[in-house]
Amino acid sequence: MSKAGIWVIAAIAVFTLLYLVYLAATFEAPTGTTTVIVPATPAQAVPEPAPVRAPSLPQTRLQPRDEPPATATAPVIEEPPVEVQITEPVLQEAPAEVVQLPSLNDSDAFVFEGLRALQNGAAVISVLADEQLIRSIVVFVDNISRGGFPQTGLPYKRIGQEMPVRNIDANLFIMEPSAHARFDSIIDTFVSVDTRQAMALYKTLGPLFQQAYAEIGYRNLDFDDTLRSAINIVLRSPNVEGPYQLVKPSVMFLYADAKTENMAEVQKQLIRIGPENTEKLKEKLRSFSEQL
Repeated sequence: MSKAGIWVIAAIAVFTLLYLVYLAATFEAPTGTTTVIVPATPAQAVPEPAPVRAPSLPQTRLQPRDEPPATATAPVIEEPPVEVQITEPVLQEAPAEVVQLPSLNDSDAFVFEGLRALQNGAAVISVLADEQLIRSIVVFVDNISRGGFPQTGLPYKRIGQEMPVRNIDANLFIMEPSAHARFDSIIDTFVSVDTRQAMALYKTLGPLFQQAYAEIGYRNLDFDDTLRSAINIVLRSPNVEGPYQLVKPSVMFLYADAKTENMAEVQKQLIRIGPENTEKLKEKLRSFSEQL
């Protein structure tokens, strides 16, 4: 392009710019028009998420009911309550059987009748004394309660066999083991008695035992207490191991050991019946004592 063309274009641009300045300086806003200013739209706030609540059980709300209007009624006069007395039924106990006891002198037949009713009554009667049985038992029990042992008037039949012994020399003897077997029948018969039946018979005969006990001078003592003492004497007796050496200075044998000979008579009698029979006897007496 030539320099003349460039100057022409520049002149046109300057002229146009001046014309626009002139228009701007002479421009007037037309009358009767209103300028509307559009306010800027505010930014909308983002709502926060609502907190999640645990579901709750629906609650039932009781709506109070309107009470009906009170109506005037005549007062009701109630009678005072009648107190009813309740009486508990009284259980009628069966009347105890009244046993008519015989006199002490004529009591043997009554006692033997009661013994026959025991489980092994016939065997018991066969080893007992034939007459004045209650008096014999009372004297026997009284002697044992004081550590003694009567030599006569026993409530059971005497043993017919002599005590078997073996000579060591002219003055010293030893008791044979077979000597204990002489008492097996009596002990076995006694321990085979039914304890409950025997105690029931003893309680029935109690007044006769007490009367016989008063006859020998114990009017103010209870025979039951004496029987307990006799049982305790037997139960507390020590066991003496054999062999048992004997001497015979006269008719009766005596224990060669002074300690054994000085024991209570009832304890020496337990040695004669032997350790096995003694244990049987003690066991039976314990059961009697528990029910006495």
